[in-house]
Amino acid sequence: MNYHIIINSVKTVDELPGSWSNQDLVELLDRFGFPDASNSNPAELKELLNMAISDFEPAEAAAILLDYRLSETLNERQIDQMSHDMLLDKISEEYPEIGLHHQLFNINQLLHKAYNGTFPSAKATIAELEISNEGDDAEEITKEIVLKALQHTLKDSNLIKRLFSDHLEGKVKFEEANSIIWVLRKIEGGQYQLITSEYWIARDEFIEAEFDAEVILFEEDESED
Repeated sequence: MNYHIIINSVKTVDELPGSWSNQDLVELLDRFGFPDASNSNPAELKELLNMAISDFEPAEAAAILLDYRLSETLNERQIDQMSHDMLLDKISEEYPEIGLHHQLFNINQLLHKAYNGTFPSAKATIAELEISNEGDDAEEITKEIVLKALQHTLKDSNLIKRLFSDHLEGKVKFEEANSIIWVLRKIEGGQYQLITSEYWIARDEFIEAEFDAEVILFEEDESED
């Protein structure tokens, strides 16, 4: 399948808007010893949480946040270990289970701001693009299709191109695409917003702003069934 892509904007951010709802902030304030936060001014909840977090030891605060967001995925031992590792490493980039990177980024950046840089800072990339396929066999635009299209404008040094070359060429099923792209949101028409880690795609790795791309989807070998 052939696609035409236009990159309208790419920006680097250190925090993702909407990553913590007001209800999240209220529940976290309770966990950090600030009850009845629901009666507070919603506009002040984030600042109150930052102050409440900073009253705890960094690793202890990290464990509380990890438990809140990832207790269904990580056990107590893993949370304890990670709460200490986060002080030294960018866990949202280095943790081997990439499906957790999105939430680890949000947790890390909350801690980074609350402790004024004690935790390493990570970055995210937000790109807005147009992607179109005029053919009758046009597929629904998925994270896999977007990554396979974007490979044609990313530098050869890009990590995705180096680690997943066979996946990008359709030789191997590309399940990791759903974890590499954190959010793929349709804006209008053929316009989409993509959010991922700078670790995977950095702003300076885009070569062309408008290009054509052939996308080859992986096909299961039915003879193996």
